[in-house]
Amino acid sequence: MKKIFATTNAPGAIGPYSQAVQAGNVVFVSGQLPIDPATGNFAGDDIKSQTRQSLTNIKNILASEGIEMSQILRTGVFLKDMNMFADMNAVYGEFFEGDYPARAAVEVARLPKDALVEIEAVAYVK
Repeated sequence: MKKIFATTNAPGAIGPYSQAVQAGNVVFVSGQLPIDPATGNFAGDDIKSQTRQSLTNIKNILASEGIEMSQILRTGVFLKDMNMFADMNAVYGEFFEGDYPARAAVEVARLPKDALVEIEAVAYVK
C-alpha cells in the first residue's frame, strides 16, 4: 500500500507526480526545485540560496508526516554546473549532522525552469 504526501509548505508538483510517496517504511521524495512555495519563484539566483530552498522543501515535505532530515538514507543532487559543487556542498552540510546520507551529485544539461539545482531524497519511517 502506498501513501501520497502533499503539503502546502513545499511547491506543488508541476507535472503528473507527487511530492513524495511512501511504500512500507520507505519514503521517496521527488526532486525539489528551489521554488519558495509562498511566492512560486526561485528563492534566489545563486546556488547557495537555491540549494537551501530545495533542501528546505524536502525538509517540509518530510516534516508534514513527522519525518526528520536525520531519517534520510540517500539524496541525489542535480547541478547545472559542477563548478557550483563546493557552494552547494557548504549549504548541504547545514542540513545534516553526524551520520550523513549516501549521495550522488551529477551535472546535468538542463533542469526544469532553468534551476541551478534539484535535489531528491529517500528516507525511512521509524
